Amino acid sequence: MTFNDDAKYSGQGVRKSGRRTGLAVGGGGIGLVAIVLLSQLLGVDLSGLLGGGSTGGSSQSEGTALENCYTGDDADTDVECRVGFTRDSLEAYWAEQAPALGIDYATTTVNLFVDGVDTGCGSATSAVGPFYCPADQQIYLDTAFYDTLRTQFDASAGPLAQLYVVGHEWGHHIQNRAGTFANADLTQSGPTSDAVRLEVQADCFAGAWLGSATETTDADGVPLLDPITDAQIADALNAASAIGDDRIQEKTQGQVNPESWTHGSSEMRQKWFQTGYTGGAEACDTFAVADAEL
Repeated sequence: MTFNDDAKYSGQGVRKSGRRTGLAVGGGGIGLVAIVLLSQLLGVDLSGLLGGGSTGGSSQSEGTALENCYTGDDADTDVECRVGFTRDSLEAYWAEQAPALGIDYATTTVNLFVDGVDTGCGSATSAVGPFYCPADQQIYLDTAFYDTLRTQFDASAGPLAQLYVVGHEWGHHIQNRAGTFANADLTQSGPTSDAVRLEVQADCFAGAWLGSATETTDADGVPLLDPITDAQIADALNAASAIGDDRIQEKTQGQVNPESWTHGSSEMRQKWFQTGYTGGAEACDTFAVADAEL
């Protein structure tokens, strides 16, 4: 159990798109350079966005609100409702925390999709994993990614790990609102590169939110989450470790090449998640620390 059974969902901030099959994605409004930079920045392979226009004979319905999501009990039993409650907690936390950090805050929308989706950054398939699009300032997630974490990345991917995934992408939104994206040099890779600093900062922001998440409430002042256990934190750390550059390279290439890192090692991602969890968002300035401290 993660969410308070008595908490109520706001019904806001999550949009569910229709199923899309036979999708052939295209370049649309985004070019090669942008794809490379976004891939480094967001921690996902967006190469599927390259190519000509969309040629698939598929369709996608207009986004709709989540249905049958009312209480925390729904969030504990339904993955989409869990995303809705996660959104409410993240919104409550960052609406207060971001201005305290001097950030001009505005909310984002979490778009749930199956197979493929059109975004302000172009069209994408589920193969890219969860991502944040700076152009439209929205988050995109196919919840099948949680199964991918288990089957391809050997992660436990329990409920709190699923919350961490959404919190990480929301962290990218905070970076965008703070102007961090615009000031980052994404032409380089490696353990101390700006790309890695952005990625582990998003991990830190996710940890900071979870460190205070039990204090977030619904519109009636009811806590949204139950107290977080050590086992649940271990589950989130397991997910952070599973998607470290070194783990992925070793699994897919049989060797580790730190100079090509764009997301950070398993150790780095776990470290910065824990830094945020214990120290809050104020401790997440990964651009201020020396290379050796990353």
